Amino acid sequence: MRSRMTVGLLFLAAAVCVSSAQTNNSSNDNRQQQQQQRGVWDEPIRFSTKAKDSCTMVVSAAGDYTRLRVSCKGPSQGQSPARSYYCDFQGKPNLCRAYNLNPRHYFTQMMWDMRKLSHACQGPKVYRPAMCKKHPDEAQMTFLSSWPKTASSKPSRPIQEVGKPVVPAKNKPVTTPKPVKPHPQPAKPQPGKGPQTKRTTPKPVKTVSRPTEQPDSEASRVASEYCWKSLHGVCTYFISWFQN
Repeated sequence: MRSRMTVGLLFLAAAVCVSSAQTNNSSNDNRQQQQQQRGVWDEPIRFSTKAKDSCTMVVSAAGDYTRLRVSCKGPSQGQSPARSYYCDFQGKPNLCRAYNLNPRHYFTQMMWDMRKLSHACQGPKVYRPAMCKKHPDEAQMTFLSSWPKTASSKPSRPIQEVGKPVVPAKNKPVTTPKPVKPHPQPAKPQPGKGPQTKRTTPKPVKTVSRPTEQPDSEASRVASEYCWKSLHGVCTYFISWFQN
Protein backbone atom coordinates (compact mmCIF):
# COMPACT_ATOMS: atom_id res chain seq x y z
CA MET A 1 0.00 0.00 0.00
CA ARG A 2 2.74 2.39 0.91
CA SER A 3 4.55 1.74 -2.37
CA ARG A 4 1.38 2.45 -4.34
CA MET A 5 0.86 5.72 -2.47
CA THR A 6 4.40 6.82 -3.14
CA VAL A 7 4.07 6.06 -6.85
CA GLY A 8 0.83 8.06 -7.02
CA LEU A 9 2.42 11.00 -5.27
CA LEU A 10 5.32 10.91 -7.72
CA PHE A 11 2.95 10.99 -10.71
CA LEU A 12 1.05 13.89 -9.19
CA ALA A 13 4.23 15.86 -8.59
CA ALA A 14 5.40 15.23 -12.16
CA ALA A 15 2.07 16.46 -13.59
CA VAL A 16 2.28 19.63 -11.52
CA CYS A 17 5.81 20.28 -12.76
CA VAL A 18 4.84 19.78 -16.43
CA SER A 19 1.84 22.11 -16.19
CA SER A 20 3.89 24.80 -14.50
CA ALA A 21 6.59 24.51 -17.19
CA GLN A 22 3.99 24.89 -19.97
CA THR A 23 2.49 27.96 -18.32
CA ASN A 24 5.96 29.45 -17.96
CA ASN A 25 6.75 28.82 -21.65
CA SER A 26 3.46 30.34 -22.82
CA SER A 27 3.93 33.36 -20.60
CA ASN A 28 7.46 33.79 -21.94
CA ASP A 29 6.18 33.60 -25.54
CA ASN A 30 3.48 36.16 -24.80
CA ARG A 31 5.99 38.47 -23.19
CA GLN A 32 8.35 38.09 -26.13
CA GLN A 33 5.56 38.82 -28.62
CA GLN A 34 4.42 41.83 -26.61
CA GLN A 35 7.98 43.13 -26.51
CA GLN A 36 8.27 42.74 -30.28
CA GLN A 37 4.94 44.51 -30.83
CA ARG A 38 5.97 47.30 -28.48
CA GLY A 39 9.20 47.62 -30.42
CA VAL A 40 7.19 48.02 -33.63
CA TRP A 41 4.58 50.34 -32.18
CA ASP A 42 6.87 52.52 -30.07
CA GLU A 43 9.43 53.18 -32.78
CA PRO A 44 7.83 54.48 -35.99
CA ILE A 45 9.39 53.66 -39.33
CA ARG A 46 10.44 56.73 -41.31
CA PHE A 47 11.06 57.01 -45.05
CA SER A 48 10.88 59.43 -47.99
CA THR A 49 8.86 58.97 -51.17
CA LYS A 50 9.98 59.51 -54.76
CA ALA A 51 8.57 63.06 -54.56
CA LYS A 52 10.63 63.70 -51.38
CA ASP A 53 7.63 63.52 -49.03
CA SER A 54 8.67 62.76 -45.45
CA CYS A 55 6.53 59.87 -44.16
CA THR A 56 6.08 58.00 -40.89
CA MET A 57 4.59 54.52 -40.33
CA VAL A 58 2.89 53.95 -36.97
CA VAL A 59 1.44 50.53 -35.97
CA SER A 60 -1.36 50.12 -33.43
CA ALA A 61 -3.84 47.47 -32.27
CA ALA A 62 -7.56 47.58 -33.13
CA GLY A 63 -9.15 44.54 -31.45
CA ASP A 64 -8.13 41.41 -33.34
CA TYR A 65 -6.72 43.52 -36.16
CA THR A 66 -3.44 45.32 -36.60
CA ARG A 67 -3.74 48.87 -37.95
CA LEU A 68 -1.11 50.90 -39.78
CA ARG A 69 -1.21 54.64 -40.39
CA VAL A 70 1.11 56.23 -42.93
CA SER A 71 1.40 60.02 -42.46
CA CYS A 72 3.31 62.14 -44.99
CA LYS A 73 4.23 65.78 -45.47
CA GLY A 74 5.67 67.21 -48.64
CA PRO A 75 8.44 69.81 -48.96
CA SER A 76 7.48 73.47 -48.77
CA GLN A 77 7.15 75.20 -52.14
CA GLY A 78 7.73 78.90 -51.64
CA GLN A 79 4.67 80.71 -50.27
CA SER A 80 2.26 77.80 -50.87
CA PRO A 81 1.90 75.45 -47.88
CA ALA A 82 3.33 71.97 -48.08
CA ARG A 83 0.90 69.17 -48.81
CA SER A 84 0.08 66.65 -46.10
CA TYR A 85 -1.90 63.40 -46.22
CA TYR A 86 -2.30 60.10 -44.45
CA CYS A 87 -3.84 56.66 -45.08
CA ASP A 88 -4.81 53.71 -42.90
CA PHE A 89 -4.31 49.98 -43.49
CA GLN A 90 -5.75 47.08 -41.53
CA GLY A 91 -5.25 43.32 -41.43
CA LYS A 92 -4.27 40.25 -39.45
CA PRO A 93 -0.59 39.72 -40.22
CA ASN A 94 -0.23 37.69 -36.99
CA LEU A 95 -1.72 34.75 -38.97
CA CYS A 96 1.63 34.61 -40.72
CA ARG A 97 4.29 32.79 -38.73
CA ALA A 98 7.13 34.83 -40.18
CA TYR A 99 5.43 38.02 -38.96
CA ASN A 100 5.33 36.75 -35.39
CA LEU A 101 9.06 36.07 -35.53
CA ASN A 102 9.98 39.51 -36.86
CA PRO A 103 6.99 41.92 -37.16
CA ARG A 104 9.10 45.03 -37.75
CA HIS A 105 10.65 43.52 -40.86
CA TYR A 106 7.12 42.90 -42.20
CA PHE A 107 6.37 46.65 -42.19
CA THR A 108 9.90 47.42 -43.40
CA GLN A 109 9.13 45.44 -46.55
CA MET A 110 5.95 47.50 -46.98
CA MET A 111 8.03 50.65 -46.62
CA TRP A 112 10.34 49.52 -49.44
CA ASP A 113 7.36 49.49 -51.80
CA MET A 114 5.94 52.82 -50.60
CA ARG A 115 9.14 54.78 -51.02
CA LYS A 116 9.10 53.97 -54.75
CA LEU A 117 5.85 55.94 -55.15
CA SER A 118 5.40 59.68 -55.63
CA HIS A 119 2.36 59.53 -53.30
CA ALA A 120 2.61 56.98 -50.49
CA CYS A 121 -1.19 56.51 -50.32
CA GLN A 122 -1.70 55.87 -54.04
CA GLY A 123 -0.13 52.44 -54.14
CA PRO A 124 -1.78 49.00 -54.21
CA LYS A 125 -4.90 48.35 -52.14
CA VAL A 126 -3.40 45.19 -50.64
CA TYR A 127 0.28 44.92 -49.69
CA ARG A 128 1.88 41.47 -49.78
CA PRO A 129 5.34 41.55 -48.22
CA ALA A 130 7.69 38.83 -49.44
CA MET A 131 7.85 37.11 -46.03
CA CYS A 132 4.04 36.48 -46.02
CA LYS A 133 3.27 36.63 -49.74
CA LYS A 134 1.69 33.15 -49.95
CA HIS A 135 -0.84 33.82 -47.18
CA PRO A 136 -4.46 34.84 -47.94
CA ASP A 137 -5.72 38.42 -48.03
CA GLU A 138 -6.88 38.17 -44.43
CA ALA A 139 -3.25 38.01 -43.31
CA GLN A 140 -2.26 41.03 -45.45
CA MET A 141 -2.55 44.77 -44.80
CA THR A 142 -5.51 46.11 -46.79
CA PHE A 143 -6.26 49.76 -47.57
CA LEU A 144 -8.92 51.17 -45.22
CA SER A 145 -9.22 54.95 -45.69
CA SER A 146 -7.23 58.09 -46.55
CA TRP A 147 -7.24 61.86 -46.15
CA PRO A 148 -7.68 63.85 -48.25
CA LYS A 149 -9.54 61.48 -50.57
CA THR A 150 -7.63 60.84 -53.77
CA ALA A 151 -9.36 61.67 -57.03
CA SER A 152 -10.79 58.71 -58.87
CA SER A 153 -9.23 57.74 -62.15
CA LYS A 154 -12.61 57.72 -63.95
CA PRO A 155 -13.14 60.77 -66.19
CA SER A 156 -15.80 63.09 -64.87
CA ARG A 157 -18.77 64.00 -67.04
CA PRO A 158 -18.82 67.53 -68.50
CA ILE A 159 -21.03 69.95 -66.58
CA GLN A 160 -23.86 71.41 -68.66
CA GLU A 161 -24.14 75.17 -68.70
CA VAL A 162 -27.20 76.62 -67.01
CA GLY A 163 -29.77 78.22 -69.29
CA LYS A 164 -28.76 76.45 -72.46
CA PRO A 165 -31.12 73.66 -73.49
CA VAL A 166 -29.62 70.40 -74.48
CA VAL A 167 -30.15 69.80 -78.18
CA PRO A 168 -30.47 66.12 -78.98
CA ALA A 169 -28.24 64.87 -81.68
CA LYS A 170 -29.97 64.43 -85.01
CA ASN A 171 -30.12 60.94 -86.28
CA LYS A 172 -28.86 60.57 -89.82
CA PRO A 173 -31.34 58.93 -92.19
CA VAL A 174 -30.55 55.36 -92.86
CA THR A 175 -29.93 54.81 -96.55
CA THR A 176 -31.18 51.49 -97.82
CA PRO A 177 -29.16 49.98 -100.64
CA LYS A 178 -30.86 49.79 -104.04
CA PRO A 179 -31.80 46.30 -105.23
CA VAL A 180 -29.43 44.99 -107.84
CA LYS A 181 -31.11 43.62 -110.97
CA PRO A 182 -29.89 40.16 -111.84
CA HIS A 183 -28.14 39.97 -115.19
CA PRO A 184 -29.67 37.38 -117.54
CA GLN A 185 -27.34 34.51 -118.04
CA PRO A 186 -26.84 33.16 -121.58
CA ALA A 187 -28.69 29.95 -122.31
CA LYS A 188 -26.48 26.94 -122.03
CA PRO A 189 -26.36 24.77 -125.18
CA GLN A 190 -28.03 21.41 -124.76
CA PRO A 191 -25.75 18.41 -125.00
CA GLY A 192 -25.66 16.85 -128.45
CA LYS A 193 -26.90 19.95 -130.22
CA GLY A 194 -24.63 22.45 -131.81
CA PRO A 195 -25.20 26.18 -131.71
CA GLN A 196 -28.27 27.09 -133.70
CA THR A 197 -27.72 29.77 -136.33
CA LYS A 198 -30.50 31.62 -138.14
CA ARG A 199 -30.62 30.96 -141.85
CA THR A 200 -31.24 34.03 -143.97
CA THR A 201 -33.23 33.49 -147.16
CA PRO A 202 -32.24 35.79 -150.03
CA LYS A 203 -35.01 38.11 -151.15
CA PRO A 204 -36.04 37.79 -154.82
CA VAL A 205 -34.73 40.64 -156.95
CA LYS A 206 -37.20 42.04 -159.48
CA THR A 207 -35.71 42.18 -162.96
CA VAL A 208 -37.31 44.28 -165.65
CA SER A 209 -37.11 42.52 -168.97
CA ARG A 210 -36.99 44.62 -172.06
CA PRO A 211 -39.26 43.57 -174.95
CA THR A 212 -37.32 41.81 -177.66
CA GLU A 213 -38.60 41.21 -181.10
CA GLN A 214 -39.46 37.61 -181.67
CA PRO A 215 -38.37 35.99 -184.85
CA ASP A 216 -41.95 34.89 -185.62
CA SER A 217 -43.12 38.50 -185.82
CA GLU A 218 -40.72 39.21 -188.68
CA ALA A 219 -41.76 36.04 -190.52
CA SER A 220 -45.41 36.90 -190.15
CA ARG A 221 -44.73 40.39 -191.50
CA VAL A 222 -42.96 38.99 -194.57
CA ALA A 223 -45.76 36.44 -195.09
CA SER A 224 -48.42 39.14 -194.92
CA GLU A 225 -46.59 41.07 -197.60
CA TYR A 226 -45.88 38.29 -200.10
CA CYS A 227 -48.50 35.56 -199.44
CA TRP A 228 -52.25 35.42 -199.70
CA LYS A 229 -54.16 35.85 -196.56
CA SER A 230 -55.45 32.31 -196.64
CA LEU A 231 -51.87 30.96 -196.83
CA HIS A 232 -50.49 33.37 -194.19
CA GLY A 233 -49.88 30.67 -191.63
CA VAL A 234 -48.08 28.28 -193.99
CA CYS A 235 -45.88 31.08 -195.32
CA THR A 236 -44.98 32.19 -191.82
CA TYR A 237 -43.86 28.66 -190.91
CA PHE A 238 -41.64 28.23 -193.93
CA ILE A 239 -40.15 31.74 -193.63
CA SER A 240 -39.24 31.17 -189.98
CA TRP A 241 -37.79 27.74 -190.80
CA PHE A 242 -35.51 29.30 -193.41
CA GLN A 243 -34.47 32.07 -191.03
CA ASN A 244 -33.46 29.58 -188.32
